Amino acid sequence: MTPEELLDIIELGESSHVQFKERLTDAHALSQEFAAFANGKGGRVIVGVNDKTGALSGLTFALIREYNEIAAHAATNNLLPPIAIETEQVRIGDEILMVITVPQGSNKPYKDKNGTMWMKIAADKRRITANEEIARLLQDSGTLYADEMVVLGSSITEIIPEEANRWCEKRYEGTWETLNKAIEEALGEAHLVKGEALTLAGLVLLGKYPQKYRPECSIKCLALPGMTLIADTFLDSEPSLYGNYSEVFSRAMSFFERNLRKIPAGTGFNAQSQWEIPAQALQELVVNALVHRNYFIRSEVRIAIFTDRIEIISPGTLPNSLTIESIKAGTAIPRNPILQQNAQYLLPYKGWGTGIRRALEFYPHIDFINDTERQLFTAIIRRNVS
Repeated sequence: MTPEELLDIIELGESSHVQFKERLTDAHALSQEFAAFANGKGGRVIVGVNDKTGALSGLTFALIREYNEIAAHAATNNLLPPIAIETEQVRIGDEILMVITVPQGSNKPYKDKNGTMWMKIAADKRRITANEEIARLLQDSGTLYADEMVVLGSSITEIIPEEANRWCEKRYEGTWETLNKAIEEALGEAHLVKGEALTLAGLVLLGKYPQKYRPECSIKCLALPGMTLIADTFLDSEPSLYGNYSEVFSRAMSFFERNLRKIPAGTGFNAQSQWEIPAQALQELVVNALVHRNYFIRSEVRIAIFTDRIEIISPGTLPNSLTIESIKAGTAIPRNPILQQNAQYLLPYKGWGTGIRRALEFYPHIDFINDTERQLFTAIIRRNVS
């Protein structure tokens, strides 16, 4: 890291990814910072900077040696499981600072030696105690998938026969009569049922009323007269869209149909009209929101239509190492592999990481926000683009 790059980071202050320490005295306290970074997206501890003023307080050779030992001890002996950190020294004028880089962990959750888990909240950190937060960390590490978990109280008898038949015809290119196995066996092999219960994937794809067990498996839709959520009245307010995902998707597209302008597709007298934003782009984004959202966050997908834009908001940020640039390039890391695998038989979903690319091909005026603070991923589709 160059002195100029480090100065730029310091001038911006502390954040979810940057922590200042004027001095290091306690390997246990430092391990808590390491755990919080490793349980998130990683970060840097910059030593030799006052966290209140940003003033530089450089390190001597002896302190650098001592602090390297403290950092190594914090990362290996005070952290469970241990992580590999990197340290480097950067000279800024007459001051020497230490930069400790903590990677995003691949074996979450990380705990201090007392077994306490930590996570970053803006520039601070806090203990992790909620089961759902722990589940999200396990999901990030690839050891737990929400979509394959059994939905307690559900039953295979709640499957809609027509949806199961449609799934069978698409997956096996045949009917149950021509398939040489029982429906329970086929759905079990696809991880849509376990025993007599439905998994989350089976519930939302095939169930009669998934929201009986998981009300957040729905979409909330609003159309507003201005450019903010603050309004006295709504142009259109759809109650939470309930039903299996084929129904939820269909009702979301009907909401767009009611609230988007129609424009002529040609110049002839009999030219048909089309939506101001191609329906194919909106289809891709809605399906992606349903399939790739974080199901350990108990909130709905939301669609808001403003006068200048549409926002499709999904609970959860991009998983693991994915970035906005990488998903635009087609990189995919499945958060819900069972749902992703089976959605293609019941929804207009292609998989293979092509959804965002296809949406942009149909309509390039789309921006994305990966909000790690609020744990939201938002697609912003601009309107009124000439």
